[in-house]
Amino acid sequence: MRKIIVMAAVAMMAAMNVSAQDETVTPYFELDQLPKLIEIMPAPPAFDSPEFANDVVRYGWGKQQRQDEERVALAIADAEWDDHAKLYLQWKDAFGLEINETNTPEIWKLMETSLATTDPMRKETKAYYHRQRPFERFDDTMPSHEEDELRGEGSYPSGHSLRGWGISLLLAQIAPERANEIFSRGWDYCNSRVILGAHWQSDVDASRTAASIGFCALQGSEAFIAQMKKAQVEYAEKTGQAVGVRTLNATQQQSARIYRIDGTPADGTTRGVVIEEGKKHIANQ
Repeated sequence: MRKIIVMAAVAMMAAMNVSAQDETVTPYFELDQLPKLIEIMPAPPAFDSPEFANDVVRYGWGKQQRQDEERVALAIADAEWDDHAKLYLQWKDAFGLEINETNTPEIWKLMETSLATTDPMRKETKAYYHRQRPFERFDDTMPSHEEDELRGEGSYPSGHSLRGWGISLLLAQIAPERANEIFSRGWDYCNSRVILGAHWQSDVDASRTAASIGFCALQGSEAFIAQMKKAQVEYAEKTGQAVGVRTLNATQQQSARIYRIDGTPADGTTRGVVIEEGKKHIANQ
């Protein structure tokens, strides 16, 4: 009986959470092709456990952070869900580039398709445990005024945190040289959910793991890998920074048969290690 109730709740949550932006995106994998979080992740901490005591301590920490107006403003901005242009803007400084559909279409496509794939992973687990949120348990208000929207919806795992850590993983793969800044922003983004009282710390911690599971699954999609390469090239072009191995233009790719180790075309005068027909050898010994 409970399984039927859970399935109905998942369907309802899916209907409530699908945005117009997601409706036109075909995910890299269907949900039933991805790892099932409910079979992987442990249950959320019981209310009489030491782990929940830590959740309460962290709730108090979040309340203290609300005294910092700038941090509260950031947490409220981090709460954006439907407008993805505003969402990605939260990583602009860390990533070194503003992501939008017009100016970075390849990165945009990668991000939109990846999120459409991994975001739904949370729903079954949320519906099954139906964990009470912090602001509900303490009859509190939220600086972001999300109470009516979130009341009655399970908090474990955190959808925002799963998405935010997933975004950080994707952006760090595009621009690994900026990984420190990207993951620092992602960490704070997840903490924003604790500061607002939307989630317990254990919700957030579980979501970082869940996002990593989804990110690993994406690597098994040939379409994802192809789009990631396009996103990396676009990032390099937009920022003037080299990302990974230098990519040859179409003319070079067609004409060059011998390459240096760095991926650039070689010729008959090149000395040292080269790659010819997919094999390494020493040229002009």
